[in-house]
Amino acid sequence: MSKKGLPLLLALALLAAGCRGAEVLDSSSSAPARPGEGGFKIGIITGTASQGDEEITQANKMKEKYGDMIVTATYPDNFSTETETVISGAVAMAADPQVKAIVWCQAIPGTAAAIDKVRETRPDMIFIAGTPGEDPGVIDPKADIVLQVNEPGCGVVIPPQAAAQGAKTMIHYSFPRHMSYSFIVARHENLKTYCAQNGIQLVDVTAPDPTGDSGVTGAQQFILEDVPRQVERYGRDTVFFATNCGMQEPLIRQVFEEGAIYTLQCCPSPFHAFPAALGINMAGHEGDVDYMLAQLQEKVDEAGMNGRVSTWGVPCNMLFIDAGVEYAKKVLEGQTDGVLDDEVLRRTIQECAGNFYEGARMTIDLYEQDGREVENHYLVMADFVTF
Repeated sequence: MSKKGLPLLLALALLAAGCRGAEVLDSSSSAPARPGEGGFKIGIITGTASQGDEEITQANKMKEKYGDMIVTATYPDNFSTETETVISGAVAMAADPQVKAIVWCQAIPGTAAAIDKVRETRPDMIFIAGTPGEDPGVIDPKADIVLQVNEPGCGVVIPPQAAAQGAKTMIHYSFPRHMSYSFIVARHENLKTYCAQNGIQLVDVTAPDPTGDSGVTGAQQFILEDVPRQVERYGRDTVFFATNCGMQEPLIRQVFEEGAIYTLQCCPSPFHAFPAALGINMAGHEGDVDYMLAQLQEKVDEAGMNGRVSTWGVPCNMLFIDAGVEYAKKVLEGQTDGVLDDEVLRRTIQECAGNFYEGARMTIDLYEQDGREVENHYLVMADFVTF
């Protein structure tokens, strides 16, 4: 788990956020009250299903739970070239005066600019940004709260977990663009340190950038072809890690085919890439962690890979939306000491994590910059589930 004094490794940088809405619940009824006089809404902004199935699934679940208290919207798939659309979407959501808070996950590039634009007319709007895609120095001063997986901390906990799974070698797939991101660099530096401490040889392999000429298809094909080569060279006691989401599906498929080791995704979640890679039908079980873990165990049993596959029991991006909504609701109902109540926020994150996976324990640290904690930027990690 991450330790609070990871100053150097936590002093680096980031990912994206989300938007969400809430309303007053009628305490005399199990049904949500309609937002009206004195009421409020919480907005949730996510990518489309093609960009982040987990995020939009959780946004819909919050809508099911709270009804009209929740307002949802999505940003465009090509958000990097449609910043104005990203901004206008947030402005449109904030045009409803009953929308008092927006939860953004993932908080893609353009989120900070959108927050600035909204605050021109709605300075009171509460923004909670999950999985930021902008540097901490950009998003931290804009959002009220930033929630993110502790990527540098993952570099600390992955090697001992992999060693316990029998790993002697780690193949680290990435490409120059990713290796320019400070949080990824920090994680990689920690992987080098802690792999050495745990008797694991770290081998860096440059894969095609999915945004390059060969696209996602070319990057995935490289993974499909390279994993068998690496297993042939280093043996089955090799753990594979890739920094890119699009590489996870072919990576998992080939690791199972070769009987190698898989410890954690780049974006930890029991739902990330496993269903597509292993042919698990999620229809009717969207967001059901217990079902997903049971299905994964069956696939591990079938492959004879017990002890060699793990992930986190808590889907972090879904957690950021759930906890973001629940915390914003508490703020708007006057249950907190101001917008940023550290104690209530931490308790809310833990409670929401337990709703996904019973008994889940989250390690929650503050991001550190220049040796100082940034009071509104929270880095989280969960316990491993080993199959």
